[in-house]
Amino acid sequence: MATPRAAIILAAGKSTRMKSSRSKVLHHVGGRSMLSWVADLARSVGADKIVCVVGEGNADVKAAAEELGLDIALQEPQLGTGHAVLAAKKALSGFEGNMAVLYADTPFVTKKTLNRVFRSLERGADVTVLGFEPDEPGFYGRLVTEDGELTAIVEARDASNEILDIRLCNSGVMAASSKDMFSALGRVGNKNVKGEYYLTDVVEILRGDGKAARAITADAGEVLGVNSRLDLAEAEISFQMGMREAMLAKGVTLRDPDTTYFCWDTSISADAEIGANVVFGPGVSIARHAVIHPFCHIEGAKIGEGAQIGPFARLRPGTEMAAGTKAGNFVETKKAKIGKGSKINHLSYIGDAEIGEGANIGAGTITCNYDGYFKHKTVIGDGAFVGTNSSLVAPVKIGKGAYLGSGGVITKDVPADALAVARAEQVNKEGWAKRYNAAQKKRKAKK
Repeated sequence: MATPRAAIILAAGKSTRMKSSRSKVLHHVGGRSMLSWVADLARSVGADKIVCVVGEGNADVKAAAEELGLDIALQEPQLGTGHAVLAAKKALSGFEGNMAVLYADTPFVTKKTLNRVFRSLERGADVTVLGFEPDEPGFYGRLVTEDGELTAIVEARDASNEILDIRLCNSGVMAASSKDMFSALGRVGNKNVKGEYYLTDVVEILRGDGKAARAITADAGEVLGVNSRLDLAEAEISFQMGMREAMLAKGVTLRDPDTTYFCWDTSISADAEIGANVVFGPGVSIARHAVIHPFCHIEGAKIGEGAQIGPFARLRPGTEMAAGTKAGNFVETKKAKIGKGSKINHLSYIGDAEIGEGANIGAGTITCNYDGYFKHKTVIGDGAFVGTNSSLVAPVKIGKGAYLGSGGVITKDVPADALAVARAEQVNKEGWAKRYNAAQKKRKAKK
């Protein structure tokens, strides 16, 4: 029987270096908050309990964590990482298994790596620390190992030159059984310059109990922490680079990778083609052979095989473009289902609508879906033709094969195969323009 797993996510920091009214862990990387990244990581490895440690000044983090379904523990005042983990003890009352300490400002640790941390415990280690080898070890604490054992964690400020030569650094991620972790934390002291309780002391205490300590290594990019706007920008760059490489390796064509921006859940099939300056928000899936032309913004949309989008199109949440459809330049859609082979070629807004197969929506068409209080739906049948500059005042239904004359304001349902013309009759007044121009010229000459 597998050993139960739990995770403690530390999120009680004051975020002062971020210089933001919002707590730093709620800032987004790849289209979702860093807290959400770490919560998803914990769930991905089968954590039965996930506790988010917050401070009294982190009301926004507490609300976000509760929305994510996490248990909450309060750390007040903040007296170090060991103190923060100990604050989660009550929330984990009754839990017997292995637990990992994670950080809400470190969003890129992978499922594979965290599984390795837990498996290290399952294979005999009593405490496991995640290490990494940065290009510049600098101020990071060093992991001292001997014959595969982790013998000490030494802070850079306390390290000898010999220790500083060690390249294996402490990421802060640590795992142990709940029993061992809380036993050791109960014995951590605060006789140091900061008067804080350090999580790193757990290793020394457990080794003193005769317990085995191990270190495993992750790529430095996985443990990239975010404390400032500069760190946040670097994290976003790192995420985008990774996504671009993954998409190209998968067989997606990116015409200008550096100007294509992905979200954490962007799904694109092989043989799709993405033009320059395209931005994807959350919830986008794109099928094979679809083409996204340059300068498009797409969020919450499903794009079918062989569809053509843009250039300069905006697809908003709830858009479903079936196979062979088109949303051309300066087309905006929202909560719209577009049937197979239908085309919205340019300069149109289609919202709260359902369009059948093989329909043609002319330039300048607007679905007037909002009456100032409520949204209403427009339904357009298979093979319908909507003339240029049409306004469809919802709720309204256009029948299969119907034809709408250009410039119409359609307020009533149109039967299948009918012609609807909804504009004033044209009137030509012979000679009017000549008389008007002459009168205006005469008037201007007098001024």
